[in-house]
Amino acid sequence: MKNLIKSICISTVLCIIFSMIPFSAQCKNLSNEVFRLHILANSDSKSDQSLKLKVRDKVLKYTKSLYLDAESQVDAQKLTTENLQNIANIAQKEVYDNGYSYPVKAEMKHMFFDTRYYGEVTMPSGFYDALRITIGKGEGHNWWCVMYPSLCIGASTDYNALKEKTTAQEYEVMTNGNYEFKFKAVEYFEKFCSLFS
Repeated sequence: MKNLIKSICISTVLCIIFSMIPFSAQCKNLSNEVFRLHILANSDSKSDQSLKLKVRDKVLKYTKSLYLDAESQVDAQKLTTENLQNIANIAQKEVYDNGYSYPVKAEMKHMFFDTRYYGEVTMPSGFYDALRITIGKGEGHNWWCVMYPSLCIGASTDYNALKEKTTAQEYEVMTNGNYEFKFKAVEYFEKFCSLFS
């Protein structure tokens, strides 16, 4: 009887794992279609958190015009890399204009993001290419969004652009509210895998 119960448990776990593989692959494909922004505040003080949002707004204003001709995540990433120093300068100027002397670092990263909800859209967890901006010590709460196509709060959120820049399957993954359990399962799987990378 114990062997039967063990067999049933193992079979159930294997069925769940194998049923998640196609969904996980769709989520992984999506990470190749979007480019994200990650900003780390100097600290969790109210003033440093407010400064982080001001830096965000300046950076998003600049990149919005920068990405006008971008037709893919690769284009957005290339434009960001080419303008990385300009972006760092814009962020640094905003810090100075607000009376702070914190240094600002801007860099391109391939990093892990948790599942994130943007109104009607859900971005699954996983590894994404991102522009990371670190203000000062970078020890405060962070802020992140999807820069391309734009889903950043504080900038125009254009769901039509998102639909145009992703496949029908990827758009379905992001906008179908029935996938919450699958998103959590993928998130735990991705976190487990991130331990080894």
